[in-house]
Amino acid sequence: PLSDGPSMRNHRITMLSFSPALTMALVIEEGSFNHVLRIANTNVVGSMKIAYALTSVKGLGRRFAHQVCKAADIDTKKRAGELVPAEVTRIVEVFTNPVQYGIPKWFLNRQKDIKDGSYGHLIANSLDQTFREDITRMKKIRLHRGVRHHYGLRVRGQHTKTTGRRGRTVGVASKKK
Repeated sequence: PLSDGPSMRNHRITMLSFSPALTMALVIEEGSFNHVLRIANTNVVGSMKIAYALTSVKGLGRRFAHQVCKAADIDTKKRAGELVPAEVTRIVEVFTNPVQYGIPKWFLNRQKDIKDGSYGHLIANSLDQTFREDITRMKKIRLHRGVRHHYGLRVRGQHTKTTGRRGRTVGVASKKK
């Protein structure tokens, strides 16, 4: 066994620093790999693993992307560029209708929609549009959150006495003589 003395510790460091870098090469047949995929109006990098590549789509996080891959029966170790078009359409189908594929309702980012009470998961442009509509609705009905949004103040209950002044002057202004 190796001792924990300083001489062995330095020896280990030198062994690691002089060893050649171990890198794994991605070997794929020519013509079957897409370097850039287009999913939900977003460019997805083909060299990344599919679960992490899906996180480039706005509204899809790591955990939800793993759930989508599991529901679509796609190996998460597969690279995004290796997917065939049928698998891509299956992924899109799962994250547009997640409840039908067994993803629980509490996992979704739009629960009990204010208009129709439905559950869904919003992504990309629809997420931005719905968020903007919600804020304008809150401003219109003069909800407390809407008023805070209107005046540009913190909305989620943060302290505002000393933080978040964003360039506003602090203290008493002195008179010039």
